[in-house]
Amino acid sequence: MFNTPLMLHPGKAETIGRAFGPRVLGLPEAGSEQMGLIGETIREAKDGWGNKVYNGVRRASDGIGLIEIEGSLVNKGSFIGKSCGVTSYEGIGIQADDCRLDDSIRGVILEIDSFGGEVTGAFDCAEKIFELSTAKPTIAVLTDHACSAGYLLAAAARMIVIPSTGVCGSIGVVSMHVDVSGWLKKEGLAVTILKAGAHKADLNPYEAIPEDVLSRELSELEEMRVEFAETVARYRAGRLTTEAALATEAGVYRGMKAVEAGLADAVQRPSQVLAAFEAALGPAA
Repeated sequence: MFNTPLMLHPGKAETIGRAFGPRVLGLPEAGSEQMGLIGETIREAKDGWGNKVYNGVRRASDGIGLIEIEGSLVNKGSFIGKSCGVTSYEGIGIQADDCRLDDSIRGVILEIDSFGGEVTGAFDCAEKIFELSTAKPTIAVLTDHACSAGYLLAAAARMIVIPSTGVCGSIGVVSMHVDVSGWLKKEGLAVTILKAGAHKADLNPYEAIPEDVLSRELSELEEMRVEFAETVARYRAGRLTTEAALATEAGVYRGMKAVEAGLADAVQRPSQVLAAFEAALGPAA
């Protein structure tokens, strides 16, 4: 969570920061949720009852695959869909691959409601979706949010449909650092950091960030923002440029304003999309 780049809507970052605050300060926790799972590959994984976690791609209807992307996004996790409030890139990626390789699937709907998540794994997952979009018709349906890493994944679809109340964008990167040195001093505690290597203890929570380290971290975040903008511009060629993506300054856009900014393609109620997508695909062979 801390000292690592995140592609998150700032409001979501604040929420998670508040949830972790008690742990950082050594205070009692109001409650904690499991933040992700790392284990066997999804094809081999089983739940607590011995049943397979993954049994193939879900279908929205005959010939149309459905990939659900909801909640905070994490890199690894041997589960499909949302679990404990998170969805894993690992799970999304395997579904995208299977949709691409399954000849019985003519098109794919990505149902997205996410404020974003980890940078790690996000671009690889987005490329898997883009490979799927290159091979078959795909449409991202927002119900109602696709922000930051969530938007990166949505942009990899051929088309993005947003409801009038939906929000998308936040093409940027955020990271947070906690400096508890003042609190430690107030409590009469001192932490001595022993290290071998000048940068071994960079971003530790027991001292303020040195200016050179801060400058380096901000530079790296900006590099990631540029990569983010370049990637979504490539996915949405002809509709969104790198310059336009950067010019948003990580802002978010609602409904028709998202369409006008080139971040989405149409405003439509999610419940109407399946029938329209089926009609566009035509009858099954």
